[in-house]
Amino acid sequence: MTDDTEPKYKTISELTQEIRETLEGDFSQVTVCGEVSGFSAPRSGHWYLTLKDHEAQIAAVVWRSTVQRVGFPVEDGTQVVVSGRLTVYPPRGSYQLVIEHIQPLGEGSWRAKFRRLYEKLAAEGLFDATRKKPIPMIPRRVVVITSPSGAAIRDFLQVAQRRWQGSQIVILPTKVQGQGAGEQLAAAVGLANRLRPSPDVIVITRGGGSIEDLWEFNHEALVRSIAASRIPVVSGVGHEIDVTLCDLVADLRALTPSEAAERIFPNQQALVESLWDFQNRLVQGLRRRGGEAQQQVERLANARVLRRPLDMLLQHAQRLDDRAARLTWLMENDCQRRLQKLQGVAGRLEALSPLHVLGRGYSVTLDRHQQTLLRAEDVKQGERIETRLHRGTLVSQVLEVIKADGGGPETTGTERHTPDRPDSYGGSTDTKQS
Repeated sequence: MTDDTEPKYKTISELTQEIRETLEGDFSQVTVCGEVSGFSAPRSGHWYLTLKDHEAQIAAVVWRSTVQRVGFPVEDGTQVVVSGRLTVYPPRGSYQLVIEHIQPLGEGSWRAKFRRLYEKLAAEGLFDATRKKPIPMIPRRVVVITSPSGAAIRDFLQVAQRRWQGSQIVILPTKVQGQGAGEQLAAAVGLANRLRPSPDVIVITRGGGSIEDLWEFNHEALVRSIAASRIPVVSGVGHEIDVTLCDLVADLRALTPSEAAERIFPNQQALVESLWDFQNRLVQGLRRRGGEAQQQVERLANARVLRRPLDMLLQHAQRLDDRAARLTWLMENDCQRRLQKLQGVAGRLEALSPLHVLGRGYSVTLDRHQQTLLRAEDVKQGERIETRLHRGTLVSQVLEVIKADGGGPETTGTERHTPDRPDSYGGSTDTKQS
């Protein structure tokens, strides 16, 4: 006999199925607009996202067949208009919108804020590559700014422990999400720059999230504190697809907290192997150089210059004597040749010299200006002239001038002297001895 007072009940699956049928029946086709948040695109090819406005949000999914028809990029902050149907996802007991058509509406509010702040800070040069500082190869002290209870610090420390154990890691705990997190992060960067001893690297990190979760890493105060830091800053915020202004201003951007540790700390095992390799190469190189030096010493020890050092000196002395003798012979030869040449020139000059002509009985007659007389008409009757002989000089006065054209003579009553023979240089001139 059945107890009619026993209450009737439904299973969770039954209730969920009824809700699903009601939703899919009443909301078989809806069109809404909203801003994309929490966008995810796994390897399956489907898209998972949240559509929201300033007061509410709804989970949504875009199946791969629909994704292939989307002709524009979709990411957090994209404002879209979508059409689809409401359904229930039983494993979570939540409803979601299955998007069958999607098109862009405009720039979302978060994306617009990001763009405006980026343009402002970029105009000041805060993102310029020229201001980036290098990261030390082996940091001795690293400051990590993050939430001490998050997965990011655990991932970071695990990778750091595996790769390198010779560095001190200091954790500065801060909020990494929500109101006021940006100011705390900025203050932590300033504090890290004042620590003593000074750290070699500052790391800012947290796990991935939606654009709202990571928004504080776009805070202007944080960006300016990183730009002003004298210590290199590494940003390991979010996942590979997440980009914040903190990433852009940092001296080094890592895609994840784990990659930040990989980029900062060297691989200890690889470094040890590299040092062993360097040591072996150094030892081999020293042995090779030592062997080469020993061979060179043996060659020098057997060289003649060291066994009989005076031989080379004597050979050089003999060569020097040979060259000195040859130089002397060349100089004497050259002097003799030049002397012969000089004697020849002197002979020719002697043959052309007027004095040599005078020695043969000729004379030279000069006027009162000591210029050689060549024509009789160059002097006048009564002028004083000189006649230079081979030995001595005669001073005379012109009594008569007989021109070469046979003109009449010019005469005076003065005594006339006629030379015994005509003058070869001055012409036939009558002179008076004085």
